[in-house]
Amino acid sequence: MSTAGFNSQNGAGGQPFANGPSQNPATMYPPGPGHSMAAQHPISNALPAKPPLPAGPGLYTPGSYQVAPPVSSYQGPGQPMLTRPLMGPPQISATGPPLQNSTPPLGSKSGLYTGAQPPMQPAWPYSTPPPVSAPPGPVPLGNHVTPPVSSTPSQHPLSGYPVGPPPVLHSASTQPPGHLVPPSSTSSYSSSVGSAPPPVSPVSSHHYPHGRLAYGPPPPTAGPLTSMRPTEPPLGPGGKVSPFAAPLPHQEAVQFGNVAKNSAPTDYHLLSHSDDDGKEFDTEHPGSGHSPSDGDGSHLPNSFDHLEAATSPIPPHPGMTSRPMGHSYPSLPPGYQNMGAPPSASPLQTPKSPYSTAHQSYQQPLAGPAQLTPSMAGLSLESKTPEALRVVNLLQERNLLPHGTVAPPTPCLPQDLQKFNCSPEVFRCTLTSIPQTQSLLNKAKLPLGLLLHPFKDLTQLPVVTSNAIVRCRTCRTYINPFVTFLDQKRWKCNLCYRVNDVPEEFMYNPVSRSYGEPHKRPEVQNSTIEFIAPSEYMLRPPQPAVYLFVLDVSHNAVETGYLDVLCQCLLDNLSLLPGDTRTKIGFITFDSTIHFYNLQEGLSQPQMLIVSDIEDIFIPTPDSLLVNLNECKELVQDLLKALPQMFSKTMETYSALGPALQAAYKLLSPTGGRASVFQTQLPTLGAGALKSREDPNQRASAKDIQHLTPATDFYKKLALDCSGQQVAVDLFLLSGQYCDLASLGCISRYSAGSVYYYPSYHHQHNPAQVERFQKDLKRYITRKIGFEAVMRIRCTKGLSIHTFHGNFFVRSTDLLSLPNVNPDAGFAVQMSIEENLLDMQVVSFQAALLYTSSKGERRIRVHTMCLPVVNSLSDVLAGADVQAITGLLASMAVDRSVTASLSDARDALTNAVIDLLSTYRSSVLTIQQPGLLAPSCLRLFALYILALLKQKAFRTGTSTRLDDRVFAMYQLKYQPLSYLMPMIHPMLYRVDNLTDEGALNINDRTIPQPRVLQLSVEKLSREGAFLMDVGLVMFLWIGRNCSTSFLSLVLGVPDYNSVPQNMTQLPELDTAESVRFRAFISWLREQRPFHAVLYIIREESQLKSSFMQNMIEDRTESALSYYEFLLHLQQQVSK
Repeated sequence: MSTAGFNSQNGAGGQPFANGPSQNPATMYPPGPGHSMAAQHPISNALPAKPPLPAGPGLYTPGSYQVAPPVSSYQGPGQPMLTRPLMGPPQISATGPPLQNSTPPLGSKSGLYTGAQPPMQPAWPYSTPPPVSAPPGPVPLGNHVTPPVSSTPSQHPLSGYPVGPPPVLHSASTQPPGHLVPPSSTSSYSSSVGSAPPPVSPVSSHHYPHGRLAYGPPPPTAGPLTSMRPTEPPLGPGGKVSPFAAPLPHQEAVQFGNVAKNSAPTDYHLLSHSDDDGKEFDTEHPGSGHSPSDGDGSHLPNSFDHLEAATSPIPPHPGMTSRPMGHSYPSLPPGYQNMGAPPSASPLQTPKSPYSTAHQSYQQPLAGPAQLTPSMAGLSLESKTPEALRVVNLLQERNLLPHGTVAPPTPCLPQDLQKFNCSPEVFRCTLTSIPQTQSLLNKAKLPLGLLLHPFKDLTQLPVVTSNAIVRCRTCRTYINPFVTFLDQKRWKCNLCYRVNDVPEEFMYNPVSRSYGEPHKRPEVQNSTIEFIAPSEYMLRPPQPAVYLFVLDVSHNAVETGYLDVLCQCLLDNLSLLPGDTRTKIGFITFDSTIHFYNLQEGLSQPQMLIVSDIEDIFIPTPDSLLVNLNECKELVQDLLKALPQMFSKTMETYSALGPALQAAYKLLSPTGGRASVFQTQLPTLGAGALKSREDPNQRASAKDIQHLTPATDFYKKLALDCSGQQVAVDLFLLSGQYCDLASLGCISRYSAGSVYYYPSYHHQHNPAQVERFQKDLKRYITRKIGFEAVMRIRCTKGLSIHTFHGNFFVRSTDLLSLPNVNPDAGFAVQMSIEENLLDMQVVSFQAALLYTSSKGERRIRVHTMCLPVVNSLSDVLAGADVQAITGLLASMAVDRSVTASLSDARDALTNAVIDLLSTYRSSVLTIQQPGLLAPSCLRLFALYILALLKQKAFRTGTSTRLDDRVFAMYQLKYQPLSYLMPMIHPMLYRVDNLTDEGALNINDRTIPQPRVLQLSVEKLSREGAFLMDVGLVMFLWIGRNCSTSFLSLVLGVPDYNSVPQNMTQLPELDTAESVRFRAFISWLREQRPFHAVLYIIREESQLKSSFMQNMIEDRTESALSYYEFLLHLQQQVSK
C-alpha cells in the first residue's frame, strides 16, 4: 500500500514555494515547438534572524476548564454534555514508529506519528509538500508538475519541450519597484448594481511590533533532475505504509510552453507578460522557438520584471530596512490621534444614505492588525468553555446536525477588522485560527488550506476605475482593508511589511469626493473589489469573445436527439451570448470526417466544407469560419435550423474527436476563446482514438479500481497547447455507454474548462436528463465569462503554498493560467508554515484574478482575507472549519486515488479522523474518560468522512460505472464548497407538513425552512413525504400511507397508487401547500448553478436503491453504518 501523499497539482507532483515579497519572473510561451524556463539566483539576506519571542496569550485560556463526570444517558444536541477539561502542556500521542521514506527529503522530520503504536494506514501530509522520488522509465507529460530539475536545460522525452530551472520564489527577497502613477490621473467609482457604494469608515492604524524579523534566510537550492511522473509512494518497514515525510523545502518547477503547428496567421502579436497575477503576454517572434534562458539566472526579456519593474537592483527603501530589537517606526503626528470608531459596515453591502461631499479631516483610526495584542487578549474566555470546544461524545450524541445549513466559523478578530473580512462564500480557510508554527500545525493533524470561488456572481461588487492601482512595490499586493496607514503619505503592506508611499491620486476619495482621506477609499473599505485595469495591464488589445461549437454528428449522436435541443437552445439565447460588437462564432461538426461551415457575410446560405484527411488536419478557409455574430446572425440562425436535419439519415458510426479538437485549436489559436465540445461515444478514429477499458463485471468486486488515469496523453498535451493560446475547452458528454472520461476529461481539466456529464441521455427514454441538459445549457450560454485570465494567491511572509486543486495549468510556480474563467468554478490550495509566526497577531491572504471581460475590458478582481494567529492547540481546533476541511480532503483523496490507489485514499480518509481524535484525546483532554470525544466544532467530521467513503468517487462493493466514478472525482476537484457539500452529505427534509414557522421572506416569497434530518431510514415514515437534496438530483420519497391531502394538494393525484412511476415534474396547483412546496424546491435550486432534476419515487420505485444509497448513517452490504464506523474509530483511537 502506498504512502504517496497528495503530491499533485491536479494529479501530478507538487512543489513547495513561498508566496511573499519576492516576485517570480514569469515564464513565457515562445511560438515555436518548445518552451523555456527562466532562472533566478536566490537572494541571500545577511541580516540575522531574530530569536523566537515568548508565546503570547491564546484566544482561550485553558486554565479554568473542568471536566464533568462521564454521562451515560443519551443527550440531545441542545444539552452540553461535558465541560472543557483542564488543559496541560500539549503532548504528542505515541502513535507509531519513526517515519521511513525511500527518498529521505532534506530536513524531514520523523513523520506525523512518533512513539510505540503500530503504524496505521497513511495519513495526510497536511502541511508539508509531498515527497519526491524518481521512478525509472519513460513517463507521460504531467500538468501542474513541479519536480526538481537540474540546472542544465534538458529535454523531456515525450514533449520535446526544453526544460531548465525556474526562478526561485522566496519571501526573503526584495523586488524592484513598479511604475509610478502620475499624480494627475483621475479616478471614478461605480457599483455593479447601480446603488450607492459601500460605506466608508476609517481603516485601522497599525503600529508594527518592535524588532520584526528580517526577511529570512536565502532559499535552499533545488535538487537534481527527477522524472515528471507523479511521485511513487514510499513504503515503510516491511513494505507497509508509513506516515508521510516532509519533502524538500524547495523544488524547481517544470513549465510547459505551447506548440503551434500549422496555426493560422495572427493579426496581432500575443505579447505575454505577467504582472504577478497580471499582464499576461506571450511574445511571438519569428524563429524564437529556442529557450530564451540558458539557466544562468538571467531575466527573460519580456517577463514582468523587465516590463514593469526596474531591471537593476534598487537601493533599500526606508521602509525596507530590517527591524532589529529596540527599533520601531516613528510615532504618528499629533493630528493622527484619537480617531473615533468606524461605522459598522459589510464589505459587500451598500448604504442607503448618500455620502457627504464635504471635505473631512484625516483622523487616527482604531487599532489595527499590528496593535492586536491587548485587543485580542481581551477575547480570552476564562469563565466558561466556548461552544466550539464543548466536548461531544460521538457515541452518545446522535442529533449532531444543525437545524439548517452548517455555518462557517467566524474568525476571532476584533470587530473593526472582522467587518471588513472577505465573505466565506468567496474565500475560506480550513483553519480560521492559524497556528504559530509548523510543529503546532502538525500536532493539530488538520490540513491548512484555502478554498476559493473567485469569479462568483455577486449581488454587490464595488468597481473602481482608476489610473492608480495601488500595490506594494515589493510583493505586488493590492492595497486592501488590512494594510496600515502610518500617516497620509505612507502605508505598510500587510503581507511583506514594506512601507510604501501613497500616490497623489489616491489621496482623493471618489465616493465622498473629499481629499486627504486615503483610508476611506473603496479599495481600503472592501475586501472584495474589482478594478478596471489601465492600459499598462495589457500589451495587446483585449481579445474579443469567441465561441466555437464542436458537435458530434455520428449515428449514435443523432439517435440521442441532443442536436435538436442544442440548436433550439442556441437559437433562443443567441442574443444573450456575452460579448460586444466584436463577438465571433463558429461551428465544426464531425463523424469520420471533419465538417467546417463557411458563414461569411454575403452568402445566401451556410456552406459546408468537408476535410476527410484526418491524419493531417488543416483549416480550409481560416477567415470565414469564425465570423462576427452581429454581421452574420441570419446565416448562423439558418445553420442552427438546418443542422438537426442535415445528419438525420447518417449511418456513420465512427468518431474522429481528436482531429476535430486539433481543428478547433488551430481555428481559435490566433485570438483565443472557448470551444464547446459535445461528444456521445468513445473516439474511434485518428489521433486520440480510444478503446474500452471498463469491465462491467469488476465494477463492484474489485478492491482497487483500475483505469482512473488517462489511457493516452494526447488530450493532456493538446490541452496544454490550448492553454498557451488562451483557448479553453468545455466537454459535454452525453452517452449511455462507456466513453473513457478519465482520458477525455484531460482536455478540459488542463485548459481551465468544465466537464458536463449526462449518462444514459436520450430525448425520449430519459426526459429528466433532457430537462437537466436544457437548463444547464441555457446557464452555460448566458452566464458571465472571463477570457485570457490568470490568478495568483499571495499570503503573509512565513506561509507558503505547495499544491493547487481545480481545472487550470500552473504557468510559473504559483501563477494559474485560466484561458477562460466562469462564475461556477472553484479552486483549492494546500499551504504550509515555512517560518514561525511568533511575532504576528494576524496573517492575510489575497487572491487576484486578472481577466478580460466579454465586453473587452481588462479587469482585476481582488479578494483579501485576514485571520488571527494562535499559539495553543485548543485555539487551533476551536477555529477549525469542518466543511472546508472535508472539501480539501476530498480533493486530496482524488489525487491519492490516481497516484496510488483507491484503497489507499480510503484508508487515508479514515486515518484523518483517527489522527484528529487521537491528538484531541492525548494533547487537549487532560482527564481521560470513556467514549469517542471530539470538540463541538468538529463533531460532524467523522460523519462527513463516512459520507465521502460512501460517495460515488470512493465507494467500493457497489456497482459504479467507471465514467460515473471519474465524473464524481471531477466534481470534488472543481465545484465550489457550497455546491459540493450536498453531493458529499445530502440534505433530508420532511415536506408533507411544511409550515411558515421560521420561514424566509425573499422577494415577496415565503420559503419554508424544514429541519434537516439524519440520513437514516429510521427517520423515514410511511405516513410522510421526504425530500432528499443530493446536489445534482433531488428525490421526493412518498410513503405508502402518505396523507391524501398532500398527494392531492401538492402532487395532484387522489391517492398513493396514482403517483406515476416516472414523475419528474411538480404540477402548478393553485393551493397554498403547492405554492409553499414549489417555493422551497425553487429556493434550493437557486443556490447552485446547475439544474437538479427532481425524481418523485414510491416505495417500490426502481430509483429507490439510488435514494437508499444516500442514507449515509445506515449499513449496506459493503459499508459500515455510522455507529459501526464510530466504534471502529474508537478502537483505533484507544490503541
